[in-house]
Amino acid sequence: MLIEIKDLFKEYEMGEISVPVLFDINLKINQNEYVAIMGPSGSGKSTLMNILGCLDTPTTGHYLFRETDVSSLSDDALSAMRNKEIGFVFQNFNLLPKLNALKNVEMPLIYSGIKSEERKKRALEALGKVGLSDRIHHKPGELSGGQRQRVAIARALVSNPGILLADEPTGALDTKTGDEIMELFKDLHRDGNTIILITHEQEIANHAHRTIHIRDGKIYSDTQNNVEK
Repeated sequence: MLIEIKDLFKEYEMGEISVPVLFDINLKINQNEYVAIMGPSGSGKSTLMNILGCLDTPTTGHYLFRETDVSSLSDDALSAMRNKEIGFVFQNFNLLPKLNALKNVEMPLIYSGIKSEERKKRALEALGKVGLSDRIHHKPGELSGGQRQRVAIARALVSNPGILLADEPTGALDTKTGDEIMELFKDLHRDGNTIILITHEQEIANHAHRTIHIRDGKIYSDTQNNVEK
């Protein structure tokens, strides 16, 4: 079992008022699953994503990652977990504009203390996986939206994380480019990567093999999709 969430509740303090966001979440995700977490704005899916990505912790309940109870980790330990185990892909790419593709992909390895030669080797491999070996010296402003998202995916892959956590990864792309990015995720899943996709679009969720619907802070349904593997 890669991920297990047990009896999770999350609330935020707004002055003297507690605002509940997630209620009684129980969830298991295995190694090499391709899961979509889907829900409308305000459903709690972004809060659940932040917890899965070790950016936030539950108010009560437990989040186990590889049997480690993430819920009880210190801020430093959470940061180390994020850097080692979570590859983030964001809607707006979050690339550093002054760095070329190669240097952007190397960034997580710098934080991990990996030496320069090894960083470059691994970054080149990651960019090769996303089909950008010929764009390694281009800065984000010199790349198309689809190419920038591929650089972001390479950056997420470079640390060999336990999961790829993609938050609306096609939201800033046109339909054709979005379809190409979703085909890339399919290939990455076939290569053995565990992918968790956060979306509000049914068409995007349909690419995953399993869809978890969140509504009003609760899991409304958890279904297997009829997708070619």
